[in-house]
Amino acid sequence: MTDARGSARRNGAAPDRHTPGAPCWVSLMVHGLDATEEFYGALFGWEFRPGPQQLGPYVRALLDGREVAGIGRLPPDRHLPVAWTPYFASDDVDLTADTVRSRGGTIGVGPLDAADAGRLAIGADPSGAVFGVWQAAAHLGTAVSGVAGAPAWNELLTFESATVAKFYRTVFGHEEEPVVSADFDYVTLQLGGRPVAGIHGLGRVLPRDRGPHWVTYFQVTDVSDAADHVVHLGGQVLGPVHDTAQGRVAAVADPEGARFALLQPPG
Repeated sequence: MTDARGSARRNGAAPDRHTPGAPCWVSLMVHGLDATEEFYGALFGWEFRPGPQQLGPYVRALLDGREVAGIGRLPPDRHLPVAWTPYFASDDVDLTADTVRSRGGTIGVGPLDAADAGRLAIGADPSGAVFGVWQAAAHLGTAVSGVAGAPAWNELLTFESATVAKFYRTVFGHEEEPVVSADFDYVTLQLGGRPVAGIHGLGRVLPRDRGPHWVTYFQVTDVSDAADHVVHLGGQVLGPVHDTAQGRVAAVADPEGARFALLQPPG
């Protein structure tokens, strides 16, 4: 779980344009926008700025004035899952959308323009996991990494890694680095030798009520304190805090049920 934002620089520095295929943004669609702003503002110290208007009621979350994520309001008549969605950078979102379709995925939204910010599409891989594609214009994407409150990693939980990893390799040009283990199905997606995302095959352990889905990890200073704060703010801790090679991790959910993870890097 190293830095996953292409050319985004660590420790608060603004990014250049994200490398095509790199995760470049995360977005959440909810029913209660004001309450969700309060939750994440208190948890991560985010402030919010409205827009773009073409996306409906939508705000961009900022850390020290730099954009880190987006939150929008679901239309009242749309009964869609409340979930964090990672976006992958593309130089040509229309071409990427065509490739998604030709490789067994689907495009549910777009491609469409988001004012002068850029152009986007939202699709699903052949297993059904939802992701976005972003072609940057004025808005380059997540502008800070390596600090508390910023996205730190994106990981796909799915049935098995090999088939779906081939899909992402074909669509986004990822290289694959499998973990060689008899009882652990995991592939790291890389660009230029740098890890950008992970795919974890869980087989029958994958919750049937969720199906394959992406999980965004947000960096925190102290994962136990942050998990306690989640509960205090009306969210849930979904499992015990545990140690990994990348640091201490906790799986949590916000008050509307959107799942995400907290990551405290080692050191």
